[in-house]
Amino acid sequence: MATFLRLFSLLFLLSVAAADIRFSEVRSDDRPIIPFDEFGFTHRGRLELNVSNIALSNTSPDLDLSNVGFFLCTRESWLHVLQQIEDAEITCALKSDQIKPVYTFQSLNSAQRFDAVYQQSEADQYTLVFANCLQQLKVSMNVRSAMYNLDKSGRRDYLSAGKTILPRVYFLFSLIYFTLAGAWMYLLYKKRLTVYGIHFFMLAVVILKALNLLCEAEDKSYIKRTGSAHGWDVLFYIFSFLKGITLFSLIVLIGTGWSFLKPYLQDKEKKVLMIVIPLQVVANIAQVVIDETGPYGQDWVTWKQIFLLVDVVCCCAVLFPIVWSIKNLREAARTDGKAAVNLMKLTLFRQYYIVVICYIYFTRVVVYALETITSYRYLWTSVVAGELATLAFYVFTGLKFKPEVHNPYFVVDDEEEEAAAEALKLEDEFEL
Repeated sequence: MATFLRLFSLLFLLSVAAADIRFSEVRSDDRPIIPFDEFGFTHRGRLELNVSNIALSNTSPDLDLSNVGFFLCTRESWLHVLQQIEDAEITCALKSDQIKPVYTFQSLNSAQRFDAVYQQSEADQYTLVFANCLQQLKVSMNVRSAMYNLDKSGRRDYLSAGKTILPRVYFLFSLIYFTLAGAWMYLLYKKRLTVYGIHFFMLAVVILKALNLLCEAEDKSYIKRTGSAHGWDVLFYIFSFLKGITLFSLIVLIGTGWSFLKPYLQDKEKKVLMIVIPLQVVANIAQVVIDETGPYGQDWVTWKQIFLLVDVVCCCAVLFPIVWSIKNLREAARTDGKAAVNLMKLTLFRQYYIVVICYIYFTRVVVYALETITSYRYLWTSVVAGELATLAFYVFTGLKFKPEVHNPYFVVDDEEEEAAAEALKLEDEFEL
C-alpha cells in the first residue's frame, strides 16, 4: 500500500492538465488509488462526475463502503495525506482532513450509479482521485468526468486555469511558421540555381510544423468551449507524427551533409535514419496512448516511460552524424590542402552541434522544469518557452544552411589559406 501511494505521488508529478470531458472504463481494478484528470480551478470551478455500471467483486453488507469513493486533492495536500498514513493517523486517504470528498460508495443506491456536481471555490490545481481502501475488493465502473471553470458571463471553460490562453498562443506561432514558410519559398525561388534537395526538405518541415500548431490551436479551442476536440485531435496527432519524423530526419541529414556536401548517405548514416524513424513511430504511439487514456490507465506509467526513453534515444542518435562529419572534416583539413574551406565547414558543423544540444536540453529539461516549478496559473509560460526555443532553432538552421552561390566554397587567396592552415594546427581537439 505504501509503495503504491509513493507511485501515485510520482503520477502527480507526471500527470498533465488535459481537463477535457473524459470517459473512462475501469474493469475489475483492485488498485487502492486510481488518479484521473488534473485541473486548475479558479474560484468558480465545477466538477461533474457521472459514474454508471458500478460492480463490486464483494457485495457483503459488512463492507464499509465509506472507504471507497472519489475525492479531490492538491499535490501539496497529498504529501500530508501520505505522512498521515505513514504515521498511522489514518488508514484511508478518504479519512484525511487534507482532501475534498466528492462521493463515497456508502451513499450508493440500488441503481448502481450516481451523478455528482461539486463546486470548487478554492482556486488551486486539483487531481480527481478514486480511492479503494478495502483489500481484495475489485471495482468495475464507467466514469464520465467534466472539470471546468465559469467565466464572468457564466460560460464554461474546459481548459485548466493556466492553459486557457493556449489556443491563441498556438495560433500565433502557426502564423509565424506560415510566414517563415512563405519567406523560405521566396528565397528558394530567388536562388533556385543553388538550391539542393535538403532545402525543399527544410520547407516541408516548416510547413508541417505550422499545420501541427494550427491543428493544436483548433484542438485546444474546441476543448476550451465544448470539452471535446471534435476530431481536431486526430489531425493534430497526424501532423505531430509527420513533424516529429521529418524534424529528426532533417537533423540527421544536415549532420551528414547530405545533398549540399555529398549526394549520398553512407551505410552508418542510413542506419541512424533506420533507427530514428521507427523510434519516432513508437514515440508518437506512446504519446497518443498517454493523452487519450490519462493516468487512470494501468499501463499509463509504462507508456510514459517508453515515451521518455525513446525520446532520449532519438535525441542522442541524431548527434552521431554531426560528430562523424566534424571528424571527417578535421581529417580532410589535414590532407586535401583546402584549409580555409574545411575550416569554414568545420566551424559551421561545430556551431550546429552545439545548437542541437542546447535545443534538446532546453526543450526536454528546462521546459519540463518550468512546468514543474511554475504556478498552475502560468503553465502557459512553459509552452511559450518551448515554442520560442523551437522557433529559434528553426531560424538558426535556415540562416546557416540557406542556399548560397558560394556556400561554403568561395575562392580564397593564398594568405587566407595560410591563415586557416595555421588556425587548424593551433586549435585544440574539439571535445565531443
